[in-house]
Amino acid sequence: MVSGLVAVLLCCCALSIAIGAKAVSPGAVWHALAAPTGTADDIVVRSLRLPRTVLGGLVGVALGLAGALMQGHTRNPLAEPGILGVNAGAAFAVVLAIYGLGVSSLLGYVWFAFAGALVASLAVFALGASGSGGRGEPTPMALALAGTAVTFLLLAMTNAVVLLDQQTLESYRFWSVGALAGRDPAIIGQVVWFVAAGAVLAVASAPGLNALSLGEDVARALGQPVWLTRLLGAAAVTLLAGSAVAACGPITFLGLMVPHLARALTGPDYRWSLPCSALLGAIVLLVADVVGRVVAAPGELAVGIVLAFVGAPFFVLLVRRRKLVSL
Repeated sequence: MVSGLVAVLLCCCALSIAIGAKAVSPGAVWHALAAPTGTADDIVVRSLRLPRTVLGGLVGVALGLAGALMQGHTRNPLAEPGILGVNAGAAFAVVLAIYGLGVSSLLGYVWFAFAGALVASLAVFALGASGSGGRGEPTPMALALAGTAVTFLLLAMTNAVVLLDQQTLESYRFWSVGALAGRDPAIIGQVVWFVAAGAVLAVASAPGLNALSLGEDVARALGQPVWLTRLLGAAAVTLLAGSAVAACGPITFLGLMVPHLARALTGPDYRWSLPCSALLGAIVLLVADVVGRVVAAPGELAVGIVLAFVGAPFFVLLVRRRKLVSL
């Protein structure tokens, strides 16, 4: 299964490099990658398409893993990285950087967005632990409630700052769409280490997630340190989702859809569903980016908008299938 997804991902990468406002033939793509001579196609492929494809794959891996971890730890099939306040924390930090410090470049946004995501996640985890009935371990319900409260608070503060200054509104609006276009290739080098660290923590938490899926009491009876698994999961989600949001802005619904697709292929074993979620996240994001270039040619739709068109019906279908509309 994993090898098949790797093959599909390579095909998606090839499509992402070849398709755009200027179509590039497979032969020209190979020439640009293997023996560039400075032609127009070489410049398009090496300077624009290749960095964009690498960034899209990296962000897709991060969001796919983060979504799978969130749904596993909260045992909520509708969970996605935003439930920990990651998107809201990153957005608020970016707005403060623009308004208070005059940061105007995407490279400058990255570090503020990541810091905001980290602080928000830690705040949610602390609130969840304090509301867990004195056990010191945040329960899924406590995490969900704390995440919702922190998210709405940060969104209100973000809107308040944005309304104070028109220039801040314009800069924030460009970042908040969620897109791969216009991102500096140097961002890849800044976030790749955080994504790699988050992926390692995610894989390390897979056995613990398998035990937690049987219930916390059963996990403890099996000798699984529940607090450590929760801590690893929170750290991994912060690193993964924080890096993705910092690099490309808040991209919604990917973290919701991908884990369900992965479990449909692999079953509930997180030792397999986590790697498949990572690969499927990259595949879905790259496909959405290519679709955005095709449907609006010669312009393009931001990948966040394309995923919203697909993800919203998926969310409604998921709610109806699980009979949650009466809650």
